[in-house]
Amino acid sequence: MWSEQLWQSTKIVMHDLLQSKHKILFVCTGNICRSPSAEGVFRKMIEEHESFDSSIYIDSCGTHSYHIGESPDGRAQHAAANRGIDISKQKARQIEADDFDFFDYILVMDNFNLNVIHSMVDETDRSKIHLFLDYAELNEYKEVPDPYYGGERGFEIVLDLLEQASIGLIKHLQSN
Repeated sequence: MWSEQLWQSTKIVMHDLLQSKHKILFVCTGNICRSPSAEGVFRKMIEEHESFDSSIYIDSCGTHSYHIGESPDGRAQHAAANRGIDISKQKARQIEADDFDFFDYILVMDNFNLNVIHSMVDETDRSKIHLFLDYAELNEYKEVPDPYYGGERGFEIVLDLLEQASIGLIKHLQSN
């Protein structure tokens, strides 16, 4: 009985994935600060845009295996919750080879991780890999700084940057 229910829910999820118009993956180092925050921010913005409904599949991961299976950093969760974003149910995972085939956009938080990702793929897959802040308009930052070793203010700055980039990405998706 339970396995049949699990199979049915898996079929529904797979159907939704295959129907998604855009598949977006956010990437940072350990998948506990920046990329889960990006996933949460972007998911909230998409939910607020009726034009996108369920046509976008969003996920996040890390380039390294430091925190696999862990929830996002408590400070990231707190900063996101203060903006009405719940990232507490996310679990860290490491990027996999299949991600390069599945996702249309692989959006990386900094140049270090961009170089790691580039080293994992051949030239043909590089066109879908970008720094996330490339989508932010009028922004002095080129990379999302890692707030892990800093204070609470660092997490607020990260969220501000992710919101700016999310707005730009939404405009990009609407125009394509």
